[in-house]
Amino acid sequence: MKATDEMVDATVDSEEIARFAAQAASWWDLAGSFQPLHRLNPARLQFIRDELITHFGRDPRSLTPFAGLSLCDIGCGGGLIAEPMARLGFAVGAIDADEEAIAVAREHAAAGGLSIDYRCDTAESLAQEGRQFDVVLALELIEHVADPAVLLAACAALVKPGGIFIGATLNRTPQSFALAIVGAEYVMRWLPRGTHDWRRFLRPSEFALGLRRVGLHPTRLKGLRYRLATGDWMLSDDLSVNYLVTAVKR
Repeated sequence: MKATDEMVDATVDSEEIARFAAQAASWWDLAGSFQPLHRLNPARLQFIRDELITHFGRDPRSLTPFAGLSLCDIGCGGGLIAEPMARLGFAVGAIDADEEAIAVAREHAAAGGLSIDYRCDTAESLAQEGRQFDVVLALELIEHVADPAVLLAACAALVKPGGIFIGATLNRTPQSFALAIVGAEYVMRWLPRGTHDWRRFLRPSEFALGLRRVGLHPTRLKGLRYRLATGDWMLSDDLSVNYLVTAVKR
């Protein structure tokens, strides 16, 4: 089901959607405009898997440790996170306001034999339907929405009691301006210019406060650091640029 205009107005930024839609064909191109996310993915997936194994008490040796659990990937793009989560055993629902991205995600999942419920929709629309999941992800999303508070409220509503939320974004610091905007968009040209607006970045304290206000209790913060020598990312205690946050619904 596609969301109505009334449902999506609260968080969807049409300019942001158009910017990503123009690049949709490149979602699975390892050398394309989403190359930074492909390089970031192993560290993100390591964090997510470890957090969820611990939270749900699952067997870390299992190939599908999350069988029987449900997960919603909000702002899923072309499916870079949704697909690994499905392979780990989750029943995955994944949404994005970009129709082009959803079309790419569906085609790629079908080619890989994966069953993922992709929908062009918004978190607040899904919450209005009364849907709930064991896990809700919102990765590299909150800095692109029109109203972060509405997004977090919808995320909280989507998490089952006892469930878990994991978010990822960029800190609002001089370091993030230098690396994520000047470096990534202008010097290295990893991202198209204008991909990020530094003023929309959230400090960890702001993200944590927003989660508490909607009934989600932050339990962990972890940074992500780029390694120039190897061209990949690693988990770090440095929160000054990219970071992840975990919160539970008691």
